[in-house]
Amino acid sequence: MSRTKRMTLAISAGALALGAGLGVTGMASAATTTPTPTPSASAEATPGTSGADGMRGHGHGRGGERGGAQAADLAAKLGVEEAKVTEALQAFREANKPTTPPAEGTKPDRAARDAALAKSLAESLGIEESKVTAALEELRTAAQADRAAALKTKLDKAVTDGTLTQAEADAVTKAVEKGVIGGGGH
Repeated sequence: MSRTKRMTLAISAGALALGAGLGVTGMASAATTTPTPTPSASAEATPGTSGADGMRGHGHGRGGERGGAQAADLAAKLGVEEAKVTEALQAFREANKPTTPPAEGTKPDRAARDAALAKSLAESLGIEESKVTAALEELRTAAQADRAAALKTKLDKAVTDGTLTQAEADAVTKAVEKGVIGGGGH
């Protein structure tokens, strides 16, 4: 493999990992804004959609459209009002803000945070914890599938454009699937 292609692959993998790191933040940390209540913000929202554009979680950064989309999707799955879910997510975030930044090279215990989030939402919304856990997992699985599809589309385009060979694109896909780099869920 030529040096240029290796460098391109390394930079692409790094960019994918960075993008995934920013895009895979926990659902609770994404709900930083309170959406303005609208008729579509009720439990009557269509499951699997989140707003006027029907996109799920494709905003950039934290909060904003993405947080509202996740709250809307979760509300639809649980059959409760979006405003209640948003409020419960914000309450969880406030109650679980880290007091110090994590030590370098360490990651928070995602399973423990997810369990605490499910328990908190269940208590706040008056819903069984198992139902909240299942809804959160369904949304996470759907988001991972969306990211994997987006990665495949980008890699296919890179192959078509001649930026990467098919073998290089396959290597990136395999690295993502095995969790070596982020970018598409595994």
